[in-house]
Amino acid sequence: MNVEDNSASNVRGLMPGKYGIELILDLHDCDETKFTRPSITEYFERLCVLIDMKREDLHFWDDEGLSEEDRQTSPHTQGTSAVQFILTSSIVIHTLDQLKAVYINIFSCKEYDPKVAEKFSVEWFGATECSARFLDRV
Repeated sequence: MNVEDNSASNVRGLMPGKYGIELILDLHDCDETKFTRPSITEYFERLCVLIDMKREDLHFWDDEGLSEEDRQTSPHTQGTSAVQFILTSSIVIHTLDQLKAVYINIFSCKEYDPKVAEKFSVEWFGATECSARFLDRV
């Protein structure tokens, strides 16, 4: 009788001793022409290839399809938010058009290179300033 061992210690890329890792990026002075659904979708597609993540559902939250009077006007709410679910957790993005800022969280229980993700994100959004924090999730 063969019994397959599916314990966490035998799953490729999982990290013993911690649940996962999270990269938090605050990008400023970005190219706001990149704050569109097509651009953000392509960002997720390319990022997931770079950091070897399997993409799942993608969901957007923005003013697309809303009447002019129902659209957000505040600098802290006008923009596009999206969640790219990945097999091992999620990548969340918030763009703020008026502030030319992008806020990104990449959380996964599968290992990835945060420096690769940071460099790609800065280049994709044309940021001139970046604050990055990297956390072990236990």
